[in-house]
Amino acid sequence: MRDQGDYLFTSESVSEGHPDKVADRISDTVLDAFLTADPYSRVACETLVTTNRIVLAGEVRGPDTVTPELLIHLARMAVHDIGYDQDGFSWRNAKVECHLHAQSVHIAQGVDAAGNKDEGAGDQGIMFGYACLETPDLMPAPLYYAHLILRRVNEMRKNNDKAVAGLLPDAKSQVTLRYVNGKPVGATSIVVSTQHAEGLDQAQIKQMLLPIITSSLPEGWMCPDEELYVNPTGTFIIGGPDGDCGLTGRKIIVDTYGGAAPHGGGAFSGKDPTKVDRSAAYACRYLAKNVVAAGLAEKCTIQVSYAIGVSRPLSVYFDLHGTGKDVDETRLAKVVNEMMNLSPRGIREHLQLNRAIYVPTSAYGHFGRVPDPEKGTFTWERTDLADALKAAFGR
Repeated sequence: MRDQGDYLFTSESVSEGHPDKVADRISDTVLDAFLTADPYSRVACETLVTTNRIVLAGEVRGPDTVTPELLIHLARMAVHDIGYDQDGFSWRNAKVECHLHAQSVHIAQGVDAAGNKDEGAGDQGIMFGYACLETPDLMPAPLYYAHLILRRVNEMRKNNDKAVAGLLPDAKSQVTLRYVNGKPVGATSIVVSTQHAEGLDQAQIKQMLLPIITSSLPEGWMCPDEELYVNPTGTFIIGGPDGDCGLTGRKIIVDTYGGAAPHGGGAFSGKDPTKVDRSAAYACRYLAKNVVAAGLAEKCTIQVSYAIGVSRPLSVYFDLHGTGKDVDETRLAKVVNEMMNLSPRGIREHLQLNRAIYVPTSAYGHFGRVPDPEKGTFTWERTDLADALKAAFGR
């Protein structure tokens, strides 16, 4: 996204009932099951969902108590919680297959700590983190509001709110904002498509959603009525995995920054924290958010890179997008490296990632969420380094 000028920018979100998010939810359910049994389990779980079928595949290393039968049951319970009990996809009778097998010993020997060798990264790759001042959670505004609309509709649906009676789990949103001098000032168009029961028409659904959408945006930001597109195909009864195949990791831009910042390419769900695709992306968001929260810049992008089996990052790069408050980016990288150990082990320990905390991340974004100290979730959203960063730069 440009840092200055006038332009339009769009981001999308999807609900927890979207087929790809159903797959993400099941993969993270598998991960949490292993981490509950052993915090140092290794998991790389991929899930496919389609008409009345769920397939688990991938590599694991963990206790024998986490059996295929248990994982099949947990997959069904995840689908139940999302709310699917339809003819084409039901938690009751979908066929669930578990094809998880032991982690490759060649991967394990590179990742495991041994002798004087620290734990290595679970794969090579590049990871990014981003933060900006566009919203209270320091997230890009188009994605923030796209998530918020769907999250509110979903909460109302699961609470059996009569205002959304007849709306079903599968939904998508898209928010286009107008930027003036690089700042968001209002929506120019909004798209919301939601699965629904038979008997509801397009006009009724728009009437249901209009107050939710309007109240989710800042005052005066609502788009013109003719630019609000609700179920633009007209009918959306067949949805979820019955309407479209879902796979783990196909919504990585929804999971991160809505296209406003770079993405290294690796997905998050179903991966234990030795996989730097996940843990290092969390660390980059944590550091970027703390830089912005400390008032050192209005925007911050961080990139790190790793090699499989190597503990230290190969590179750490900061870009303040010309918004740094007399902050040298090279010095900032050095200061941050001193504050946080960016080895896979250092990240896991600093952010306390070896816990069963991942199911809540599987929908509505991994970033811009509220940390819960009791549950230990979203630790990478804390701003506990902000004061130290301020002090380091004399603020």
